[in-house]
Amino acid sequence: MFEMDHVAVPSKDIPGAVKFYVETFGAQVLYADQTWAFLRIGQGKLALVTPSQHPPHVALRVDLPALEAAAAKAGKPIDKHRDGTQGIYVEDPGGNVVELIYYPESGTTYEKAAGGAGTSKM
Repeated sequence: MFEMDHVAVPSKDIPGAVKFYVETFGAQVLYADQTWAFLRIGQGKLALVTPSQHPPHVALRVDLPALEAAAAKAGKPIDKHRDGTQGIYVEDPGGNVVELIYYPESGTTYEKAAGGAGTSKM
């Protein structure tokens, strides 16, 4: 199963970018620190990433068996992220980066902070 999860765009000023998206588009901040932010805008999610930490990418949500199979096929270790998700980055034939991301059943750090847990899609 593959499901669109988020788009990640680079920013050299995460707090400034968060302010812009909140004030201009009414974004809801799911998580933010100095190097990474995760926003909900309407039905979609936008990640603001520091170029030195994350590439610009499109993320597809997968279950854990699909992530494990994709990691084995790509010969890549699964990364554990600060929010509790796990994932890998792969490239399409054109060089575009695609993240395959798994959300744990126990919830992410921002779901837990908001009082939710589990498989909610936020």
